[in-house]
Amino acid sequence: MRSVPPAPAVAAGLLASFVGFASSFAVILQGLTAIGASPAEAASGLMALSIAMGLCGIFLSLATKMPVSVAWSTPGAALLVSSAVPAGGFPVAVGAFVAAAVLVVVSGFWRPLGRLIAAIPASLANAMLAGVLLPLCLAPVRAVVADPVAGLAVVGTWLAMTRIRRLLAVPAAAIVAVAMIVLKTPAGSFGIAHVLPVPVLITPVFTVESLLGIAFPLFLVTMASQNIPGLAILKINGYEPNPGPLFSVTGLFSLAASPFGAHAVNLAAITAAICAGEEAGADRTKRYWSGVVSGLGYVAFGLAAGLVTAFAGLSPLLIQAVAGLALLGALSSSLHGAMERTEHREAAAITFLVTVSGTAILGISSAFWGLVAGAVVLGVLRVGRKGASR
Repeated sequence: MRSVPPAPAVAAGLLASFVGFASSFAVILQGLTAIGASPAEAASGLMALSIAMGLCGIFLSLATKMPVSVAWSTPGAALLVSSAVPAGGFPVAVGAFVAAAVLVVVSGFWRPLGRLIAAIPASLANAMLAGVLLPLCLAPVRAVVADPVAGLAVVGTWLAMTRIRRLLAVPAAAIVAVAMIVLKTPAGSFGIAHVLPVPVLITPVFTVESLLGIAFPLFLVTMASQNIPGLAILKINGYEPNPGPLFSVTGLFSLAASPFGAHAVNLAAITAAICAGEEAGADRTKRYWSGVVSGLGYVAFGLAAGLVTAFAGLSPLLIQAVAGLALLGALSSSLHGAMERTEHREAAAITFLVTVSGTAILGISSAFWGLVAGAVVLGVLRVGRKGASR
């Protein structure tokens, strides 16, 4: 007799998929658009991401009998927002997505690459991420200035729900944003074409600039901000998965989805706590059903990607405000991590400033140069301290 999904696990899975999609789809759309995607390509990317992370979560949860929750890389999408459209347009960005996915696959079974990433000081990685996130987190302020009624409604809802239940604050703000857009949109603006998902196949183009400026930073933030925390949450809740296969499988699903405009899927961090924690039921051996159900939810959301994208295009500023609110927690955490070690603060500050400047040199994004500048400063300061101690 086959196992019946427990009601708490089903409820946790549905909640995880709703929170995961509603709280950050705006970031995904903004990131893909900023890197050169057309509305149709952005819709295709959103659909491919949702379906890939849904199927990946279902596969890993059933294969491991653990509640493995998979999500898209929200910090990775924020990185795309800070990157200029590469020479060659969106196909070059897709080439970087493919390369980043290959790096994730390789990191799962080739330990030297994992050790190399671990050798990057956490302070510099956090400073780079904070520099990427800051411009996005200013969007709620711009929305309130441009449209005080709608902007304050969205921000006020987020603030009120933060007091009641923080987990639902961003989804509630997204619902209010949708309501405000509906009120401002003339009747008949949508047709059936907006509802039907249309995958767009994009031939990837590879350039050195995009590999250094997009692929490597995307790989880094995906591993440091999503895969590693997601693995830690599973361990905190009593599960001991082998990390290598998990990383490689998420990389393979990213690789399969990337030609359709998907930047990266990975182990979830926030929603992982919903699926793996006590909210998913008292019986730890049955919680894997929450990962299966959340995966089904993501697939369903992916089929509505065309409608979501068309709707978001009616009021980009409100959608950007929701994205900024969704990333406030990540910004505060990354700023804290960047400045936590006193001896790294100058280097972290330089990394942050170079990254947030948005300056591209030789066609390579500021995120890469921020890491380079921070590493140089950190190296010089370490040599100086060694010399002073003699």
